[in-house]
Amino acid sequence: MSAKLEVRITGVGAWAPGAPDWKHLRGILRGESAPADDAPARPAGAVLPTAERRRAPDGVRLAADVAAQATSMAGVDPATVPCIFASTHGEIGITDYVCETLAHAPLELSPTKFHNSVLNAPAGYWTIATGCTAASSAVSAHHRSFAAGLLEAAVFACTEGTPALFASCDVASSGPLVEMTCTRLAFGVAFLLVPGGSTGTAIDLALDGTAHEPFAGAGLALSAVAGDNPANAHALALLQRLAAETTSRLHLPLSTGLSLDIEITP
Repeated sequence: MSAKLEVRITGVGAWAPGAPDWKHLRGILRGESAPADDAPARPAGAVLPTAERRRAPDGVRLAADVAAQATSMAGVDPATVPCIFASTHGEIGITDYVCETLAHAPLELSPTKFHNSVLNAPAGYWTIATGCTAASSAVSAHHRSFAAGLLEAAVFACTEGTPALFASCDVASSGPLVEMTCTRLAFGVAFLLVPGGSTGTAIDLALDGTAHEPFAGAGLALSAVAGDNPANAHALALLQRLAAETTSRLHLPLSTGLSLDIEITP
């Protein structure tokens, strides 16, 4: 990528323990409030039809909630917007269930849970719920998934000349996989990205070949929100800058020798 990608964030969605939407999380990031004790323990997935919501796992509900927040804030029809969903490890609780069942009682494997184990399940549920027939995709790059997904969405928006919805979500791990995935808590964020325009927060993205040190999220003081997942910390770093409403710059790792350089202008 030889030139900068220029997009604007016109809608934001967020869900974290004690912060079920962007308004609550922005207050925490600004130091104006603390996580709410009475906040929902699980994402609601209210945009999903009742039948779909009953069988949807938490990762799908989470993605649906933040995506709905972002499109609502931006004032766009979700049925018309291409969407990109990113996740570090997908529906890890179901992955644990599938592995355990296949090891001990393979004939008892639930077809519904197997269906929900695929990485593009959130995109599938979202497009069904909203009637979206635009392009959709799923991205995973382990602990660099947030930056990789954001780059994918920005490239799509700029090359196609269309708004694009980007959501990055992870749920808490369970079973033996906890030690490998570094995810203790559920967290999700979504952005509605628009190429050009004059509303929203401008972000310019470019590839940086400098091998930056791994991002540690220093100064966030939000371990109770991010958990141990580096992708969550990367998302929170951008959200913190959006909440501050000041011009700033951020480097997020894409690989061992490549970073995503982000300039934020309110």
